[in-house]
Amino acid sequence: MTLASRALAQLATWPDLTRAVPSCGLGQAVSSAQGEIAHFHSDRDVDLRLTDRAIRRFAKDLKHSGAIRIVPGSQWVTLRLDAASDVDLLLTLVSVALQARQSWPDPADRPPVAGCNDQRGKGFVKADLGAF
Repeated sequence: MTLASRALAQLATWPDLTRAVPSCGLGQAVSSAQGEIAHFHSDRDVDLRLTDRAIRRFAKDLKHSGAIRIVPGSQWVTLRLDAASDVDLLLTLVSVALQARQSWPDPADRPPVAGCNDQRGKGFVKADLGAF
């Protein structure tokens, strides 16, 4: 079992999440009542949709993680699952994403951009976080 399949299986058991077909049409996804949360595009790469506020709040910490890439202008962050600790990080960030959408929605949050980072051709690219 790959790390991605293990993470997807765990997330599928969460009461607020259901398996879904990703809007980008690639791989598998999980969604909440508020929309898509994560797209599993390969055995290693996962795109996770966070709010603008959550990205701004955690940008410094996310920048220092070798497992995460942020694409400027996207509400999706890409995680590379290379170790069990990366799965733990993904599960934590999914929890943050769910809480952010339910508890403190950002009025400045943009509507979701069609497609995730994989669909936008960005994939696992190191991004400059100077704007955050």
